[in-house]
Amino acid sequence: MSNREDKETIVVKFGGSVLEDEKGITQAAALVRDTTERGLGVVVVVSAMKGVTDQLVALSKKVNPEMDAALTDELLSSGERTSAKLMAGALAGHGIRSVVVDPDTQYWPVVTDAHHLDANPLVELSRKRAQERIVPLLREGKVPVVCGFLGKTEDGKTTTLGRGGSDTTAVLLGNILDAKEVVLIKDVEGVYSSDPDKVKNPQFIESLNGEEAEMLAAGGAKFLHVKALRYQGSGNRLRVTSLDKLNSGTVIKGDLAAVNLEIFPQGVSMVTVVGLDARKLESVSQLTRAVRNDGGSLLALSLETTSAIFYVAGGKNVLDEVHAVLVSEGIGKAVSSFDGLSMITVKGTALETESGIIQRITQPLARDSINLYGIVTIRSSIRVFVSSAQAQKALELIREAMVVKK
Repeated sequence: MSNREDKETIVVKFGGSVLEDEKGITQAAALVRDTTERGLGVVVVVSAMKGVTDQLVALSKKVNPEMDAALTDELLSSGERTSAKLMAGALAGHGIRSVVVDPDTQYWPVVTDAHHLDANPLVELSRKRAQERIVPLLREGKVPVVCGFLGKTEDGKTTTLGRGGSDTTAVLLGNILDAKEVVLIKDVEGVYSSDPDKVKNPQFIESLNGEEAEMLAAGGAKFLHVKALRYQGSGNRLRVTSLDKLNSGTVIKGDLAAVNLEIFPQGVSMVTVVGLDARKLESVSQLTRAVRNDGGSLLALSLETTSAIFYVAGGKNVLDEVHAVLVSEGIGKAVSSFDGLSMITVKGTALETESGIIQRITQPLARDSINLYGIVTIRSSIRVFVSSAQAQKALELIREAMVVKK
């Protein structure tokens, strides 16, 4: 039975930098108290205290550089187990009834595969257990305090979800508990236009969609563990904020589809420039400006040291415009255009982590004599360029290879 029948629930995850000391833990507990007083059910997810996991990893390597992965998971789990007990104690001090939920308790909901040190949650089995074990606690007015980062295999072995995995725990629980919102409490008030420690005058970002968040996190931004987004449920809202600003922060809404395929609605031209010094970014910029000035849209760009390929949709006469810039500015030797192409886009959660994904897409096309005029990959998005006359057939072949339902 879903907890939608009951009061709304939010999942609040406290990062290790927040749980750094007594002051941080006490402030976190006060935030939970204030949230429950607003009539919401609260599930708390905790990370290990700041630096604890790093210390355990370093110590394990000194003790035995080849320590068994399963034993290492057991060792690393002690950081979150300690945080959960401290948080429960702090909540009790604020008059809040809570229950510690770690892998050794009867309430544990997160079931994973047996890939130790980087386990993957089994969503539907975890959903069943969460509904059976966590929802009753919420109905009793209790606050479950769940160890982040940890999982448990079906045969009862403790696993960990990879570094930063407490984000994954929180987002997963938000999904399988049908939570109103998942709030990730960090040591900053939200997401900025770039790393405040590396750039001047970073700008606060109020909202991101799922794809934008995935790209930023995958590219090194520290606000969210990228693996977490794989488990964001349809319509679930994430909020990244600080202890002081629970109701503000950066909102992430719009989950990534498991796999989505589509043909771009416009025809595509492949414009090839040779004799170009691609190391001179101003030359590339001049050519892209020429495409834009002609009314064209640049869909993708592939660069070599002395050449570039532009995949363009629309435009009145892109070839002539690019050629004019090429000649007048002396930035290349020649340009050609191949028209009548279509772009097929394959998007999905964590496609880049799937072994052999490019071969799965291209091999069936090769077997059916469908020529590829280009393939461009950006994290979990793959763009394939084929003849428009063969685009629909190519889409069906890729769909079959990806096991995607129509």
